[in-house]
Amino acid sequence: MLKEKKIGLIGAGSMAASILAGLTEKGEILPQNIALINRCNQKRLQELTQLYGLNEENNKPERILEADIVILAVKPKDVAEVLKCWGNRFRQGQLIISVIAGISTSFLESGLKEKLAVIRVMPNTSCAVGLSATAVCSGKWVRPEDMEIACHIFSAIGSVFVVQEEMMDAVTGLSGSGPAYFYYMVEALESAGVHAGLSAAAARDLTVQTLLGAAQMLVKTGKEASQLRREVTSPGGTTMAGLEVLSRYRFDEAVIQAVLRAKERSREMGRDFASSR
Repeated sequence: MLKEKKIGLIGAGSMAASILAGLTEKGEILPQNIALINRCNQKRLQELTQLYGLNEENNKPERILEADIVILAVKPKDVAEVLKCWGNRFRQGQLIISVIAGISTSFLESGLKEKLAVIRVMPNTSCAVGLSATAVCSGKWVRPEDMEIACHIFSAIGSVFVVQEEMMDAVTGLSGSGPAYFYYMVEALESAGVHAGLSAAAARDLTVQTLLGAAQMLVKTGKEASQLRREVTSPGGTTMAGLEVLSRYRFDEAVIQAVLRAKERSREMGRDFASSR
């Protein structure tokens, strides 16, 4: 589907690198068909060009304009500058895919001269290891074949879920920010292990393997998390004692509020950008 397509990437951060890794390592697209540009960090641009076998001659603005698919992978603070620079230059027929957090398709469409297909994507940082939970939603001018292309691209770095755009802030709060919540819990478990007498290395290894095992149990058994929790919780046992403490400190409520606050922050960011136009 993508072999003969030309892809232009604007931005050279970690998300751009993960997309490049997924597409090139899985042979989804020929490296010589990729153009990559970055506004300020030329050293980073050279690193990614060499790492993924790209053609340095393609890393020019005119190559972005020749691309069939343009992926916007810049930080939210840079989106206005990108639209100012490129909004009037993108040509009819190009597919615009944005991985910019908090920025709606309507905001991007309003900055484009042409009526272009704009698709909004919310991956997470696990895309770096090909295990992203990625949500995709369509803008006003998107055709089914455009969505098919976007889903195909991001299936190279994990699992893809098509959602309505009004759900994207919730997705951002849950799976977009989700890896950080798990890392925070891992930090706490590692610290607890050390307090309990384990070495830091042992505490880390045991924690990480426990997290991996629990995730695989959810995937392979198909059981609900609540059922698996009950199955390992014996009345009067050690697990119940630990869970009672988590309940006392309102662990579940803290997690819920974290997701809701992240969702609201995503919404605030979108409103801030919309009002700045």
